[in-house]
Amino acid sequence: MKKISSADLFHDPINWLAFGFGSGLAAKAPGTFGTIACIPIYWLMAGLDLSIYLAICLVICLSGIYICQHAAKHLDTHDHPGIVWDEFAGLLIALIAVPFSWTNLLIAFLLFRVFDIFKPWPISWLDKKVSGGLGIMLDDIVAGLFALVCMHTLLYFY
Repeated sequence: MKKISSADLFHDPINWLAFGFGSGLAAKAPGTFGTIACIPIYWLMAGLDLSIYLAICLVICLSGIYICQHAAKHLDTHDHPGIVWDEFAGLLIALIAVPFSWTNLLIAFLLFRVFDIFKPWPISWLDKKVSGGLGIMLDDIVAGLFALVCMHTLLYFY
């Protein structure tokens, strides 16, 4: 597995996206830092009409298949820890139709990170069995969906 430098990111815009605008270069917990880097994007999207929010999520997920595949091929590895575009998709999915508040954002962030880190079934199965850019994206998309269900359950009861 090749090590990626900040110079690699600035010379290849697709790697720059895959590494979450550089957040994936964090020495520890790059997935968490990648998720944090998505917060300003969510903040900008939070007031959008739901259909526009969903369309942007779809574009991020579909383009992520290519973006993550490109970076993985460049690094000669399946899922380099610094590839965090999938974390962007997962957090944005976890927040679909969730009213904006810093509390809701924090809860969704924590739920998504728990599902992404511990990978309960079927997330763990997808992580092991689906390869390429789709595999990199899919486990985080499902983790985001799990967090989304939990968020809406919490919102319904509280």
